[in-house]
Amino acid sequence: MSVYKRTHMCGELRKENIGESVVLNGWIQKRRNLGGLIFCDVRDKTGITQVVFNDQIPQELFDRADRLRSEYVVGIKGKVMERESKNADLPTGDIEVFADDLIIYSEADTPPIYIKDDDNVDDNLRLKYRYLDLRKKKMQDNLTFRHNLAKLTRDYFAENGFTEVETPVLIKSTPEGARDYLVPSRVNQGRFYALPQSPQMFKQLLMVGGTDRYVQIVKCFRDEDLRADRQPEFTQIDLEMSFVDVDDVIEIQEGYLKRVFKEMKGIDIETPFPRIPYDEAMNRYGSDKPDTRVGFELNDITDMVAGCGFKVFTDAIAAGGSVRGICITGAAESYTRKKIDKLTEQVKSYGAKGMVWMKVAENEVTSSVNKFFSPEELKAIADRMEAKAGDLILIISDRNKVVYDSLGFLRRHIADELGLLDDEQYNLLWVTDFPLFEHDEETDTYHAMHHPFTSPREEDADLLKTDPTKAKAKAYDIVLNGVELGGGSIRIHDRHMQEDMFRALDMSQEDIDEKFGFLVEAFKYGTPPHGGLAYGLDRLVMLLTGEKSIREVIAFPMNGNAQDLLCGAPGEVTEQQLRETHIKIRQ
Repeated sequence: MSVYKRTHMCGELRKENIGESVVLNGWIQKRRNLGGLIFCDVRDKTGITQVVFNDQIPQELFDRADRLRSEYVVGIKGKVMERESKNADLPTGDIEVFADDLIIYSEADTPPIYIKDDDNVDDNLRLKYRYLDLRKKKMQDNLTFRHNLAKLTRDYFAENGFTEVETPVLIKSTPEGARDYLVPSRVNQGRFYALPQSPQMFKQLLMVGGTDRYVQIVKCFRDEDLRADRQPEFTQIDLEMSFVDVDDVIEIQEGYLKRVFKEMKGIDIETPFPRIPYDEAMNRYGSDKPDTRVGFELNDITDMVAGCGFKVFTDAIAAGGSVRGICITGAAESYTRKKIDKLTEQVKSYGAKGMVWMKVAENEVTSSVNKFFSPEELKAIADRMEAKAGDLILIISDRNKVVYDSLGFLRRHIADELGLLDDEQYNLLWVTDFPLFEHDEETDTYHAMHHPFTSPREEDADLLKTDPTKAKAKAYDIVLNGVELGGGSIRIHDRHMQEDMFRALDMSQEDIDEKFGFLVEAFKYGTPPHGGLAYGLDRLVMLLTGEKSIREVIAFPMNGNAQDLLCGAPGEVTEQQLRETHIKIRQ
């Protein structure tokens, strides 16, 4: 079978093409037989063109056209004509192609899903028939957007002296927070590789090796619970630079993002971006990924209620916690008791035991805790929150983490419910000065908030040996509208400090040597100061395209149970494969 050499994509033809002979290749979107006329919408990744078969063509050709059904793959030759009845909804709606030849490359069964953007089909069905789902214009547009962003990324960093280097995919398992995906070795009995959670140590070794500036668009793997912006395998824009401080890394990234928004969205964003220290972000927004498109900032009223008779507040304060609230402008009337009860149930997932509400009227303040506070005390709290008549106040009391998480959720959730989050507004900022260590309340242990290779601030270096929990890190996250786009830090480059960091994490010398000995060894031979950052490419594309899930910008994603419904992975393997890799499955 010959292939017609196309002259145009299906979404390209316009009025200026009228009179031209053209060749189109694509899929039949739909077909309509009106007796002496057959209309076909022919589709490819760029769009749709209407093709007409009339009774002036040979009968055999007309009959062939009459056989066409949805998703048949065809080649069309014909002439571009002006449409009598134009379609303003199509970019090609001013023209149509009168066909004078047709080839059917392949026939198609009736597809199990509609090939249109607004089909509202079940997500699992979309993933099972992903090759059909990918035919939708939205999906093709998203993949093209991703391609263009990746190209821009490579171009920008190449222009700024970065070298793209591939790092290993089969590596040694090391603790980096999430669980590793393990790969058994056939030739090394009882031993396992791990798939990389990030190329962190290898990019540091590239700095030791003199690469100076490294970049890689790289696959990473984490065996963790899935959500809208998380997949078992994901793609990072990974960067590292030698002889830099925090300002150097931030400057090059702001230049990159400015270019991204200009070329990909046609938007001029202002630089430099605001920088908010971690403590300030938590105290103001209840989150280290603050969405600054709306206010509703947290207010600390711990001092005001420390001596009150309301046991919920006083117990929280006695346990070292706090009492904080947010004021939602003009929401007192729209948020009924039923709606507030629903919010109360939602914050329980963040550990909160309950929530106090207050509604501010012209001459009074009503509250769920009226009997514990005088009208004057309620008014004083409202004044602290700068509340006006018609405002709603929501208060959480508990451990600081619970308070922050709950109020951080509420301010963004309510803003979304009230339609206050403008998708066309892009608020970029840096969160800096993170704690070096983070407390795990379940295990009552401390772990590195970013990773164990993050450098403390110079003034906090000695705290690694004395009180590491008080140390601040030279770490920085880039945040867009409440979503972390990427994170990075200046790394430890002194082997003694690196060993101190490991010891602060309660690692024995044996553990250090076993897991990270090769890195510490490398540091013995001259290591430049270095730092870097990694973006989540999937997440960046998701936000820039306005999608709600990274599955919409990945060609072949998994579902919420980490299953590939298209191929059936993870799947069973044969007994022989298990024997070859020296694995026995427990029943």
